[in-house]
Amino acid sequence: MRFTRRTLTAALALATVAGFSHQAVAADKPKVALVMKSLANEFFRTMEDGAKAHQKANSAQYTLVANGIKDETDTAAQIKMVEQMVAQRVQAIVIAPADSKALVSVLKNAADKGVLIINIDNKLDADALKSKDLNVPFVGPDNRSGAKLVGEFLGKQLQAGDKVGIVEGVSTTFNAQQRTLGFQDAMKAAGTNVVSLQSGQWEIDKGNTVAAGMLREHPDLKAIMAGNDSMALGVVAAVKAAGRTGKVQVVGYDNIAAIKPMLKDGRVLATADQYAAKQAVFGIEMALKALADKKKQSELPAEVKTDVALVTKDSK
Repeated sequence: MRFTRRTLTAALALATVAGFSHQAVAADKPKVALVMKSLANEFFRTMEDGAKAHQKANSAQYTLVANGIKDETDTAAQIKMVEQMVAQRVQAIVIAPADSKALVSVLKNAADKGVLIINIDNKLDADALKSKDLNVPFVGPDNRSGAKLVGEFLGKQLQAGDKVGIVEGVSTTFNAQQRTLGFQDAMKAAGTNVVSLQSGQWEIDKGNTVAAGMLREHPDLKAIMAGNDSMALGVVAAVKAAGRTGKVQVVGYDNIAAIKPMLKDGRVLATADQYAAKQAVFGIEMALKALADKKKQSELPAEVKTDVALVTKDSK
């Protein structure tokens, strides 16, 4: 089942959000929690800004509680954050999970207490959800297709047999895995040779360290693909430190503001825009519509696809 922002917004406008009973406590308007990954990452700050702007424009319809962890790998902190949101008696949680499996148990507990769960950004593990008999809709882009778009653009600049590296996000996360697969799909089609795949943990410094190691180990490396733009920033710095600027192509994923001047001057060849400001809004709108329609968790669609687009220096 496919929704667009327009259809979700139209449905929301037609519906009367009449409140939702959570643990027998009535609310004048729904309280929706947005739980994100690291707010040190520009992507999630943009997501938060988009959600807050949406709530401000629709303040009569719902209350927003937004928060995020400091470290993208700190799943324990995010689990505690979910528990805190339940304690605050929110009616819905829209979450970008730090780990595709580790958050499932606490989300199951929240759902059992009547909290509606919507998954954005990083998809929860299907087997983990099935083991808990929990249906959670994923509202977000096809990460594999998005990364493939970026990889295909890079592939046109390379020759068959060229050596390339991949700096992956947190390896236990679904979106990191899917982006790596998309990069690999494109590199296979281009006939290049992926000689190194290592995790940069979604972070600038770790991405820099990993990329520096790749460049030392493979002095003839022609390109490095980063699973997000934060890591791409670290890769660019490593390429510069190695004296390889202009000789090693760099691509990323997310289209954060910090990457735009690098696209312009060629330090980064391409990235993917998955519309951070809209992702949380899509999830929030779906939650609000479900609450208004008094939908049960089990009645929600499994997936709602959102857009992802290739971005280069020539993009408008």
